[in-house]
Amino acid sequence: MVTGAYGASKAGGSFDLTQFIIQPQTITRIVSWVFAIIVFSCITAEGYLNTSGQTERTCIFNGSDNACNYAIWIGVLAFLAGTAFFVGDIFFPQMSNVNQRKYFVIADLVFSGFWTFLWFVGFCFLTNQWVNMTGSPPIGADSARAAIAFSFFSIFSWGLLACFALRRYRMGVQDFMENYTDPAQQTTGPYSPYPAAASDGYQQPPFSSNTQSVSEGYQPPVF
Repeated sequence: MVTGAYGASKAGGSFDLTQFIIQPQTITRIVSWVFAIIVFSCITAEGYLNTSGQTERTCIFNGSDNACNYAIWIGVLAFLAGTAFFVGDIFFPQMSNVNQRKYFVIADLVFSGFWTFLWFVGFCFLTNQWVNMTGSPPIGADSARAAIAFSFFSIFSWGLLACFALRRYRMGVQDFMENYTDPAQQTTGPYSPYPAAASDGYQQPPFSSNTQSVSEGYQPPVF
């Protein structure tokens, strides 16, 4: 494959679907996308319980609504962002502008790194609330455990995406440093110098000899 900028082929090349699917970054992004769906689906489906004597449902994680809301929101945003970056990866080789590729890679790097941290916080938060529960496990305990487990797995999947984005960014910087050439300094001005007149080719002005001969042969009239 002919490399272009930031680890992708040059713009205008044909899109190889098989090569795109089997590359590690695409596989990791799909896995992260699936993990996000599992996390917020488990909580929205069985993460809230109806307790006796209460009309409002409570969160399965020790009754902390913040824990459920946090896991749902980071899961939904991870799902949406994963979809957007997946589409961006498809059109990434078609980006002819190097700056567009640079901004996309930086956005992928920043988001993946930040979401790795959020998944770590979410895993610690859900685990802490689940451990502090009292009594027997409620209905939907398997879904709660699945949300905790896939939150933990998401830490590594999004961390890998951040590593892949960092590698692409370094490849782009390295390509720029290798292909950059310092423009040569101009020693001459913008205008070409005026050619110097040759001293050997000097010619006397015309009619000089004729004028001199006429003046020598001239006789004033005698009155």
